Order: sequence, then C-alpha cells, then structure tokens
Amino acid sequence: MLDTFARELRAGTPADLTRAARRAQAVALLALALPGLPLGGLYLLTKPAPLPFPWVAALALLAALLALAALRLAHRAARQPVQPPSRAALTAAIQAAAAPAAPFLLGCVFLAQPLALALLWLVAALACAAAWASVPGWVKAATARTG
Repeated sequence: MLDTFARELRAGTPADLTRAARRAQAVALLALALPGLPLGGLYLLTKPAPLPFPWVAALALLAALLALAALRLAHRAARQPVQPPSRAALTAAIQAAAAPAAPFLLGCVFLAQPLALALLWLVAALACAAAWASVPGWVKAATARTG
C-alpha cells in the first residue's frame, strides 16, 4: 500500500495525486474514527440515560457544522501558495478526514439510541461523500497555481 502511495505521489499527474490524496484521506479517517467504536461500547456498558430528540437534533446540527468547518479549512489548505501542490492536496485531504470523523464519533456515544446513532452517522456519511468528492477539485486547485 505504501509503495502504491509513493508511486502515485512521484508520478505527479492529477489523477495519481487524486488517488494518493484519497488514500491518505481514508487512512486519516480510519485513524480518527475507529477508536470511537470501542469507546462507545464501553460507554454503552454504563447504561446511559437516553437523550431527548430535540437535543439529539441539536447535536446533529452541531456535528454538521463541525463537518462544514473541517471541509472549509481543508479547502483553504488546498490553496496554500507556500506549499508544493502535492503537499497542499495531501494536507487538504487529511484535514478533510475530520469532517466525517466528528459526527461519527458523536454517533458512537449513542449506540444505545438507534435513531440518534442513525442520524449522526447519516451526517458522517454525507460529510464523507463531500470530502471524497472534493479531493479532485483540491488537486486541481493545488496544481493550477504551479503549472
């Protein structure tokens, strides 16, 4: 996997850089989100009281705002003129992994509340799709300023 990643970075074409950035984004998302499952399971053992739905909806809105903020910061990172294009695109992709990670981790707290879990993980899935779809644009923005 690392050989493929390094080969894609060295190639330097937009398609290869997009694949490398998406690969880095996936690894960063896994690193951020996977600890939430065992921690959520441990929290589930404490038998937490259910949160009323208006609070769950407010938390889902907060999760969406956090995801949007992470995507905005990644968008700015892709346009940093002081970094080489490959570094700017990778930085943006890795930062964007926080967009789905935040609602996913919040959802892990609600393993005992299926509706809350589904709502937060839906926000996470939408953020993940937005981050994934943004990578080619970030690569294009990063490479356009040099060539």
